[in-house]
Amino acid sequence: MGRRFTTMTTVVDLDLSDRTAMVTGGGSGIGRACAERLAAAGAAVIVVDVDAAAAKLVAKEIGGSAVVADLASSTYISDIPADVDVLVNNAGLQVVAPLTEFPDDRFALIQRVMVEAPFRLVKHVLPHMFARGWGRVVNISSVHGLLASPYKSAYVTAKHGLEGLSKVTALEGAPHGVTSNCICPAFVRTPLVDKQIADQAKINGIPESEVIEKIMLDRAAIKRLIEPAEVAELTAYLCTPPAALITGSSITIDGGWTAH
Repeated sequence: MGRRFTTMTTVVDLDLSDRTAMVTGGGSGIGRACAERLAAAGAAVIVVDVDAAAAKLVAKEIGGSAVVADLASSTYISDIPADVDVLVNNAGLQVVAPLTEFPDDRFALIQRVMVEAPFRLVKHVLPHMFARGWGRVVNISSVHGLLASPYKSAYVTAKHGLEGLSKVTALEGAPHGVTSNCICPAFVRTPLVDKQIADQAKINGIPESEVIEKIMLDRAAIKRLIEPAEVAELTAYLCTPPAALITGSSITIDGGWTAH
């Protein structure tokens, strides 16, 4: 039996003991937290990551399995299991640069990993979900799937594309018991965010020590970074019975970022 957590009106059991979950980018950050949370709920978790050591370590710790895959390639899909009940599209990367200087190859890479790969994975697992009459697709989007920031043209474009894919999946999945949603966090305390600090400092002409306060938390009402476990808990909630009618949605967890 999975862990129990409390909503406003009742206590809900999250029991995924008869489900298989797959998390891309599961070797670290949000992906790792999601893998851990879904495993705690009883799911058999497949950890997909380009970093073999990280994928295998997380899989070992949670009693899951690891698939080492480069989602930017054209051949990985043959290594991905199709009998998946919960798909968490989380893998991503970031490049911070002005439009006039943005490398063409990096723009294309981000679209392959963050739009094309989720499309191919959803297409790959939907037949199994349809056959079972139940499935959950959780796309880890971003506040940048809803609005834009300067110097992130590729990331913003990709997240907007992921939002559209999620909504189409929701419409096509609804008759088959499959929901699809986006979770839209602001800045989360992850290695992906840490890697942006030097670039943000250079572009904005401020010390690295001021980036989190002046850039990353500038729009947020609650002035702290989000923890990966907070995103993972929302991911888990979307797999519960009370969340069965939540589909085609973009759920923010942003400390008030988008309230402006």
